[in-house]
Amino acid sequence: MPILNTVVRRSVTAVRPSVARTLNVSARVMKDGQDPNYTAGMPIPRAGERMRRDLVQEQVDRESDPTPVSIVSDAPNSLVQRSVRIYQPAKPATMSGRAGTKHWRVDFDVLQGSGRWESPLMGWASTADSQQALYMKFDTKEDAVFFCQKQGWDYFIQEPHKAHIPPKQYANNYKYVPGKLRIHHTK
Repeated sequence: MPILNTVVRRSVTAVRPSVARTLNVSARVMKDGQDPNYTAGMPIPRAGERMRRDLVQEQVDRESDPTPVSIVSDAPNSLVQRSVRIYQPAKPATMSGRAGTKHWRVDFDVLQGSGRWESPLMGWASTADSQQALYMKFDTKEDAVFFCQKQGWDYFIQEPHKAHIPPKQYANNYKYVPGKLRIHHTK
């Protein structure tokens, strides 16, 4: 039997080393039921018995702080020291729907004295700050906050302004309001 086991391991190792690793791993079952690494609260698995883990529930229950990316990032320190703004863009006047306003944006603040100038030829505004024109889109505010925390950036959240439009009726156009002069042109 040991010869057959060695042949199987060698042939699997020649094909894929990752499979050989899974064949070599097995549950440890002690003959007398005493494991030297036994802790008081854990049951010792018996032969033929598997320990089942609910991996999905472990991931849902896991709470962790984001690990800073600056450890492996090549970003300059000047980028890490800047603050960013998280906001939801407003609807432009030329747009009738709200399709472009559902996402959240992260952009860098404008630095004071960042080398802004006006081109003498065309009159265009220019800047030496390359990060000023950069923005990133996120589906939710929580995703944007998590990204900023992971990058190690200082951030502030600018909540969107909700327009309060009172209900209107056509009859209000002809209602008498004292002190308010209405001029209706007929031609």
